[in-house]
Amino acid sequence: MADLTAQIRERYLQTLERIASAAQRAGRKPEEVRLVVVTKAQPLTVVQAAIEAGVNLLGENYPEEAVDKIRSLPNAGVEWHMIGHVQSRKADLLPGHFSMLHSLDSVKLANRLERFCAESGHQLPVLLEFNVGDEESKFGWQAGDESRWPAFLPEVEAILNLPHLEVRGLMTMPPLAEDPETSRPYFCMLRRLRDFLARRFPAVSWKELSMGTSVDYIVGVEEGATLVRVGTAIVGPRPLRG
Repeated sequence: MADLTAQIRERYLQTLERIASAAQRAGRKPEEVRLVVVTKAQPLTVVQAAIEAGVNLLGENYPEEAVDKIRSLPNAGVEWHMIGHVQSRKADLLPGHFSMLHSLDSVKLANRLERFCAESGHQLPVLLEFNVGDEESKFGWQAGDESRWPAFLPEVEAILNLPHLEVRGLMTMPPLAEDPETSRPYFCMLRRLRDFLARRFPAVSWKELSMGTSVDYIVGVEEGATLVRVGTAIVGPRPLRG
């Protein structure tokens, strides 16, 4: 366990240094970017090692798995973010367990979350997920064609009017590629979409952009990310499921 903790800490600190360097190259302050360490499908021992290594912001993809971890680590002093797709029927697992949802991808899910947040007395910060690569395999509003952006406005407005959800910005997952530069135009597009929505709804804080993973987080930071989601590069590959 001590060796694992030391390895994770070394990779965690290296990642923070790379984020800081990328931010400075882009004329930004390093503290504008938060690192979400992704522990989806990792055993509890890895999560514990990450916390002992100094990680204070964890991201999970599967609500039930994440809630089990959260309940097993009470008072761990970390912030948990849900970054994966959430089925409407699992919306009740989010209020009270997560500090932010990165992947709000429909009015249907928003309405379900509103109901459960209202019942439990919680506010839930959320990011709207947009599919800027228009990939059929990805969730989120398909936003690769800028001419379609005005069509999003009624649904976005409906979500903004839900009193227990606090929209803070946008998230995307670009098409998977080995070359991180491939992601740059998609990150630029998400930033333009954020600016487009900010002009239409100026009362809302559209501060957050969640974009960039182990492969392309440096490019994400250079293009304005405020949250990057890095798993494998810090905690190692996910164990194979039996």
